[in-house]
Amino acid sequence: MATPRSEELRVLAQRVADALPSEVIEVVLTGSVSRGVADEVSDIEMLCVTERPLSLEQAFELALGAGLDERDSWGDPSTPTRRVFGYLDGEPVETIWWSRELAEELFAGGGSAEAIANGVALRTSGLLALWQERLADYPDELVAGRVEKAAERWGGFTPAGLLTLVRDDVALARMEWLVESAQRVLAIVFALNRVRQPTAKRLAARVEPLALKPERLAERIEEALAEPDPRRALRVMTELQLDMVRLAPSGPNIDRARTWLAEGLALLQG
Repeated sequence: MATPRSEELRVLAQRVADALPSEVIEVVLTGSVSRGVADEVSDIEMLCVTERPLSLEQAFELALGAGLDERDSWGDPSTPTRRVFGYLDGEPVETIWWSRELAEELFAGGGSAEAIANGVALRTSGLLALWQERLADYPDELVAGRVEKAAERWGGFTPAGLLTLVRDDVALARMEWLVESAQRVLAIVFALNRVRQPTAKRLAARVEPLALKPERLAERIEEALAEPDPRRALRVMTELQLDMVRLAPSGPNIDRARTWLAEGLALLQG
């Protein structure tokens, strides 16, 4: 059941969509509002698709026509993706603008896939339904490829290299390793469950329904990142990594990671 805040923001998002001209052929509500879990700090996120590419100035004009105030942009302006931010009745609205051709290229990549998979059509020419149908297909080859890719850094050098991250003067490098390791764990768990990987926001809720995962997945990630003792933080994360690869199917990187992580964990415990 959607939160009252989600319902409130969805009404505003529909107003934006209805105010856009016919050249905008697809408007997709994404983010927490589309999933019905928006709260007081959530904003409205929308994907807008046009037949032809737009300049940033044209995207600004369309956002103005849809009623957005205090317009601004973010991200790399040299890419063909146009990003326009603004406010409608004081509520923040983020719009992403793609041409149809660009949408076909990008909808299944990175964080876009999860956003599209959970998107809600506010205006459609049938594109969203086609994209969601294609995203629902998660073949074994894709699972294996993503699992192996995620495990590739866990090995290939001495496990004692983990001990260099225990030093007092490497806090940033240690945190980089912990965060990257957590992201790789999550890449594996979402792939194994054939779910398009979301952002790390609301992580506990995201992983709770997954059938195949290490115990206390989200809690252990938070524990490792918040732990002030360097050795213990690395130990907690390495234990989680090892539990994760033990759940994954065999492959060159996974098999190597099982051995390497077990050796690294023994050193950290010692």
